[in-house]
Amino acid sequence: VLSVVPGEARDGRASPAAGAGCEAGGDACGAGGGPGREQAGLETVLPAPAEEPNGTDSAKAPKVSCEERNVTGIGRFALQILNVSQDLMEFLNPNSSDCTLVLFYTPWCRFSASLAPHFNSLPRAFPTLRFLALDASQHSSLSTRFGTVAVPNILLFQGAKPMARFNHTDRTLETLKDFIFNQTGIEAKSDVAVTEEDWEGPLPSVLTKGIDWLLLFSLLFLASFVMYATVRTESIRWLIPGQEHEHQE
Repeated sequence: VLSVVPGEARDGRASPAAGAGCEAGGDACGAGGGPGREQAGLETVLPAPAEEPNGTDSAKAPKVSCEERNVTGIGRFALQILNVSQDLMEFLNPNSSDCTLVLFYTPWCRFSASLAPHFNSLPRAFPTLRFLALDASQHSSLSTRFGTVAVPNILLFQGAKPMARFNHTDRTLETLKDFIFNQTGIEAKSDVAVTEEDWEGPLPSVLTKGIDWLLLFSLLFLASFVMYATVRTESIRWLIPGQEHEHQE
């Protein structure tokens, strides 16, 4: 039938069919070499740039809206370590929206020691935020309260409320920067890096050898209980009538 149709009319009828085939064909649109197929393929791709503004508008907003502190007059930004007599709640203001990053560590944990220089450099990277660290073994009540079973453990507080926990196994300055930026939207200073001073303190990067008195007391109590139970069981056995004859037989 097409052989008797004039050339112009035949081309006019073939174009819509080619266009319909591109819309349904997807990736197959670019596979043909005819002019009609190229035109139809361009028509289906043209709306794509219009979606770019939507992708920009749909950027993720910060999860925690932190109130940045005034750094006027502060000459040195350093990490503050709490001692055994200081309470964390005294340093967190429940009536404010400022953010504080708190590290739970132990001096004899090698993972805490490897994290130390990177965490020491964070106050210089984020001067508008506060950074605290405390020995989890000296503040066991806080560890139980906030669920810090393992150390090192990093929590982001807004006021006195924990908002996010750092769960990455790669604990470096860059991963910590990314965590803070993703949670608060605050960008870190680009010229901050880990220095030799960060390896020296204030958070120790060298393991501290010490005696875990709680563990030692637990082991002594367990050994004493086992010995007492053994002796008590033997004494009761010989006091029961008939047990002595059974033993002799």
